[in-house]
Amino acid sequence: MRLLLIEDDRLIGDGLQVGLTQSGYAVDWVRDGEAAIAALSTETFAAAILDLGLPKRDGLSVLRWLRDGGNATPVLILTARDQLADRVRGLDQGADDYVLKPFDLDEVAARLRALVRRAHGQPTPLLTLGDITLNPATREVSRAGTPVALTTREFDLMHLLLQNADRVLSRRMLEEQLYTWDQAVDSNALEVHIHHLRRKLGNEVIRTIRGVGYSVNAT
Repeated sequence: MRLLLIEDDRLIGDGLQVGLTQSGYAVDWVRDGEAAIAALSTETFAAAILDLGLPKRDGLSVLRWLRDGGNATPVLILTARDQLADRVRGLDQGADDYVLKPFDLDEVAARLRALVRRAHGQPTPLLTLGDITLNPATREVSRAGTPVALTTREFDLMHLLLQNADRVLSRRMLEEQLYTWDQAVDSNALEVHIHHLRRKLGNEVIRTIRGVGYSVNAT
């Protein structure tokens, strides 16, 4: 799951990027409002983490730009405990949730999972496909009750496909959500991960739509 972190404080930003990466997220980090708008104009993210006190263009301005343009990317605001008015304005202008500084990394990760789940219209925390169950919180997958060991990238790929069940996702869409700007992508990496998932979960689980992409069928 690819996130955009918008935070000018290097200590906070570094801690969030490292911690969320260790939790399985692909995290791109920008440090001012103009860079945030440039990234959101050209890339697709599962969610954005937005600090309000940004240089060049403040967080509320970025949020207004995002929503005025019809961009529905879920937004989690980072805010100081004494900034109640800013929290209210942020929610009223289209933010989906907020977390108070100083924050707990586990809470941030949980709130992000909830935002993405709601954005995909998913009412329960678990994703299922036949006898396959995927738990985003624990990053565990089982088939017919038996745990299946997946690599980080395999889990993230299966998570994306299950979130978008019955949709065909192109190679480009999948790679954009799996990799950050500074990660090199081998030309056949996606096909290798698909092959491993089929071997572990069953050949019938993931469909290849030639010339288009990949999908899983909820039915």
